[in-house]
Amino acid sequence: MAEDFNTRVIREFRENDGRVGEPFTGLPMILVHHVGAKSGAERIAPLRWFADGDRWVVVASAAGAPRHPAWFHNLMANPDVTAEIADGEGGVETVPVHAAELDEADRDRVWAWIKENNGGFADYERRTDRTIPLVGLTRR
Repeated sequence: MAEDFNTRVIREFRENDGRVGEPFTGLPMILVHHVGAKSGAERIAPLRWFADGDRWVVVASAAGAPRHPAWFHNLMANPDVTAEIADGEGGVETVPVHAAELDEADRDRVWAWIKENNGGFADYERRTDRTIPLVGLTRR
């Protein structure tokens, strides 16, 4: 059975001190552990992160899909989780975090910076009619 995309990224992350290959080569990554809002099942979402003060911001883009990714709904239902955070320099730290959706003003500021510096996210925004949420993860 072929390894799915997320499973491959998680495996690479853990085998290579937080470094993964395409399409994330050289980018800071995070593995967000979350609990299914309906199922209660433990899951892991491999995501890019962006620094904003003392928090890590992740983007619920789902590559421009019409619906928010499942991990976003799970974090909103169960916001106290654990994350494995790669610093981009070969270090990984596992920390307890609290997830919270950024408010509109904060989101607009951070989203403008993300799109300006990471063009792929602007493409995702063009593909969907929904407002793409940003989630801040802060150390508990």
